[in-house]
Amino acid sequence: MTRRFRSRVLIFFIVFFGILALAGGIAVAEDAVPDETPESGNWMQAVDHFFGEYLVGPLFTVLFFDFWTERWLGASVPFVVIWLFAGAIFFTLRMGFINVRAFWHAIRVTKGDFDDPEDTGEVSHFQALASALSATIGLGNIAGVAIAVSWGGPGAVFWLIVAGFLGMSTKFAECTLGQLYRKVDHDGTISGGPMHYLRDGLKEIGLGPLGLVLATLFAVVCMGGSFGGGCVFQIGQSSEAIRAELLRHGITFLEDCPWIYGAVMAVLVGVVIIGGIQRIAATAEKIVPLMCSVYVAASLYILAVNYSLVLPAFTLILKSAFTTDAAYGGFVGVMVMGIRRAAFSNEAGLGSAAIAHAAARTEEPVREGIVALLGPFIDTVVVCTMTGLVIVVTGVYNPLEHPECADFISSGKGAPLTAEAFRSVMPWFPWILTAAVVLFAYSTLISWSYYGERCWSHLFGRRTSLIYKLIFLGFVLLGSIATPEHIIDFSDLMILSMAFPNILGVALLSGHIRRALDDYWRRLKAGEL
Repeated sequence: MTRRFRSRVLIFFIVFFGILALAGGIAVAEDAVPDETPESGNWMQAVDHFFGEYLVGPLFTVLFFDFWTERWLGASVPFVVIWLFAGAIFFTLRMGFINVRAFWHAIRVTKGDFDDPEDTGEVSHFQALASALSATIGLGNIAGVAIAVSWGGPGAVFWLIVAGFLGMSTKFAECTLGQLYRKVDHDGTISGGPMHYLRDGLKEIGLGPLGLVLATLFAVVCMGGSFGGGCVFQIGQSSEAIRAELLRHGITFLEDCPWIYGAVMAVLVGVVIIGGIQRIAATAEKIVPLMCSVYVAASLYILAVNYSLVLPAFTLILKSAFTTDAAYGGFVGVMVMGIRRAAFSNEAGLGSAAIAHAAARTEEPVREGIVALLGPFIDTVVVCTMTGLVIVVTGVYNPLEHPECADFISSGKGAPLTAEAFRSVMPWFPWILTAAVVLFAYSTLISWSYYGERCWSHLFGRRTSLIYKLIFLGFVLLGSIATPEHIIDFSDLMILSMAFPNILGVALLSGHIRRALDDYWRRLKAGEL
């Protein structure tokens, strides 16, 4: 990539985000007119309006184009949803149901049974998985599932599980490539991910120009993904959770000045992301297992207390998965909602996890791909299912039965909705859940900042990575003042768009992956590993 091209892209980003900052500044100046007393939050409303009107709206029209499916299917089906689901089915079949046959081996590798400290890499298999999970296990599991059930009905949980199960194969394929084409700098720093395997891998099979285009496109949309689902969604939903809890106790300062939360989180995130992947991994391996354990244990307790409702809940989920209820867009609408939220949660097909898994210490690329397939299982099949069952069993997704939740449902405030589900059984638990929400959001923020920074460095060089980190921290602040609807749309747009270049490239390289898998599996069965 030429220096001239890099400079042009860098100038574009600086101008774009400069305009966004200028809009906020103008709004502040307009509110500061003498002899006027503007309402609190006017400048924040102006920034949010600009965000939704001039960024989210145009992007949604282009990237989520549905080819008029609502006219002949009864529900809008964005092409990216079909792309993700078809890709997951293809990789599951192409890799011989690797999501099933390699499951136990993945657990053994993650435990450290095959670790070698002399292998090339920066982090262990477990740390790489923890770093990847810290980016996926977050508000997508807590808030995203609540949104899926409240907007798509209980049947969305079924499609979440199906998409998560198939996504294990997709995650294996992309993370294997992440290891195969990673780069090791002279100082030992590892760089890997779709921006490398799309460029170098496709060049090997005679598709160099296409690979360069796809790699560049991925790097750009991945940075957008880090600002969207990896940043503003996490901040927005965790902020809503805190504000809802504080309001219940008559504390309104975050309601009046939500930017305070964004500013505090920006400082806390900045302290970690300056340290790179090793500090991120060290933080993630402490936060993720603890929060997962607490959250799953609480979910199991609620299901145990309501054990008589669990089987009917499963029945309702299965029945609703193929519903014709127009309120949820019919069968197609429910399926789209489940797949969309699953992809947002576990990121299978987006290529993001390949960036973290590329840094694992191993000389066996397939082995790390096998570790990676545990990600969608833990994230979606376990954690998301737990959330979905809790939401369905407690019934908070239904505004007719729980009118106190109507505002959360209509405005897409998933985290407070999940908190209400836990409150109905454990009145004291929402405070713990709120703390978990913040920590989940925090771990996701620091991991996604690493993904975006790797893509920025790929385009502009490592010396300019501080610019990216400052922009990322600016989006942390934006996430605390934008409305949930704008945040959800922007996050989905940026995150899911990563699938277009990634799945195309991985599918073209699937033969290379399958040959590497067959060789590894033969040696494993022969006891040579």
